[in-house]
Amino acid sequence: MDTAGRRYFRGHMSALTDLSVKIFADGADLAGISAMAKNPFIKGFTTNPTLMRKANVADYRAFALDVVRVVGDLPVSFEVFSDDFEEMEDQANEIARWGKNIYVKVPVTNTRGEFAGELIRRLSRQGVKLNVTALMTPGQVAQVADCLWPKTDACISVFAGRVADTGRDPVPLMKECVDLLAPYPKAELIWASPRELLNIVHADSIGCHIITVTNDLLAKLPLFGKDLLTYSLETVEMFRRDAVKAGFNIDLPQRSRL
Repeated sequence: MDTAGRRYFRGHMSALTDLSVKIFADGADLAGISAMAKNPFIKGFTTNPTLMRKANVADYRAFALDVVRVVGDLPVSFEVFSDDFEEMEDQANEIARWGKNIYVKVPVTNTRGEFAGELIRRLSRQGVKLNVTALMTPGQVAQVADCLWPKTDACISVFAGRVADTGRDPVPLMKECVDLLAPYPKAELIWASPRELLNIVHADSIGCHIITVTNDLLAKLPLFGKDLLTYSLETVEMFRRDAVKAGFNIDLPQRSRL
């Protein structure tokens, strides 16, 4: 982002300073992660094997170490990828050694639908900071919270965006999850897979601790709190500009003059 872009960004971001929810950047583009690490509104980072594959990451460890280097002390999550709980535990312990700010992402179940509770319990008691991921229901949140060691930091990622994709309103569901975690001061709820910037407001309004935001939505952050009349005029100008560039023309009958 150039100097003019940064001034524009700061000028339209004052509304974000009033939010309590922490914004974590979600992605696997190292250049983008490095840029976002310099953004004061970004409080942490997450990624997953799907995002890493899309970004053509070939060496998991090398990529993770590069990310740890560029994000500084900000929290960052990397995910295990085995489907076997014993191997997940080995991977989790290895990943945790790569940095003190690392949260290890562990799926709530394996692909056979078997709950990862014992794995979560063991790792949490060992002091491994976990980000338990791919949850969809308050019942799952209650199950996971019950497995967490009260002295170890943890995150629980509920995929509110995917809940919304099913036609359900995720806001009351996420509020229930926030309430469920109230007795667990070391556990933070993540609003995962948001679909629009409005979800940041939703997450903040219910007291959700963290929301993960992908690069396509992060690119829209300068719109946050933008004056709507200004935005309306800019939209009209866009339509006019693009029509002119396209060379559109409609042959119209001449107006009769009285």
